[in-house]
Amino acid sequence: MKLSFIRGCCPNFPIFVKPSICTNLHRPLCFSSISSPPTSLKPQIPLSLRPPVHSATVSDLQKWHDWAKNLASSVGTTFLDSDNGPDSGLLCRELKWLMEDAIEDHSVFSQMGIENNQTNVRLRAGIEELYNLWKQRIEERRPFQYIVGCEHWRDLVLSVQDGVLIPRPETELIVDMVANVISDNEGLREGLWADLGTGSGALAIGIGRILGSCGRVIATDLSPIALSVAAFNVQKYGLQDLIQLRQGSWFKPLKDVEGKLAGIVSNPPYIPSDNISGLQAEVGRHEPRLALDGGLSGMDDLLHLCNGAASMLKPGGFFIFETNGEKQCKCLVKYMENDIRGSFCSLDIVSDFAGIQRFLTGFRQ
Repeated sequence: MKLSFIRGCCPNFPIFVKPSICTNLHRPLCFSSISSPPTSLKPQIPLSLRPPVHSATVSDLQKWHDWAKNLASSVGTTFLDSDNGPDSGLLCRELKWLMEDAIEDHSVFSQMGIENNQTNVRLRAGIEELYNLWKQRIEERRPFQYIVGCEHWRDLVLSVQDGVLIPRPETELIVDMVANVISDNEGLREGLWADLGTGSGALAIGIGRILGSCGRVIATDLSPIALSVAAFNVQKYGLQDLIQLRQGSWFKPLKDVEGKLAGIVSNPPYIPSDNISGLQAEVGRHEPRLALDGGLSGMDDLLHLCNGAASMLKPGGFFIFETNGEKQCKCLVKYMENDIRGSFCSLDIVSDFAGIQRFLTGFRQ
């Protein structure tokens, strides 16, 4: 999760509040592609992938656009000042992106502004739905990614929806670090990896693409909604034979591969519970608390991951955990060097794009 740093009242850890999410082979075991996916849940289709079965006149589309732009302009800097939310400029850019996803033929943009134009336009969402979606964006602060049903991440366009954490740009660095560590390590490159708390499947897909046909990835999540969306994304990128999805909490679905994992990656919940209410509205009101809340200090799941990695990784196995920042990273290092001493080596704290010490990496002894 990409978080921006602000000072707060927490005595043990600084508060990190997410910025506007709108800115922005050798086979170790028999592997079937998707294990026990939630069959009763069907993920929402991103707006840009829907068939253009709706229509409206250019005149009606213009009226909607003018209304939506006026609503966005009325926001000014209110959201930005209150909780680091989007300002009018960003909202107007989002409106443009929404139109691009909703309208099949973009040449119609040049016709807008012509008075009483009755030319029909094919749409992927009806005019009434577009009104409702934009009201949700402004009045409810529903994340733009949930409005259009996708997020651009690395070179991927990933499906996301309510109940699934929106992948952040900072988390892309985990894939880069994996690419670096496997480049000269055949054992890691051809081994079995685990993405714990996969959400939309972003990390599993990113790592699966760099492993190619050499390695395999198991992606776990407790949420059936998240697994349904992850399955959609895995299939979209044709990685069903490389990535297996399993439902369950952290290491529980991985008992059959204990001590066999070449690598573990995770972007777990790490925000202190008392800080959730102060998050940007798009985050705190709409993104799943299960993916945000790391307990009183934000460390509950991170400590669990450290303990589990000690038994799940094979000797020489590699891990990367994303954290809240410097204090959490240093706390984890201290815990590994003292409480579970001898389990890990070559521990390293890695900074994110903003220079915040965000990631902890290391190897199993």
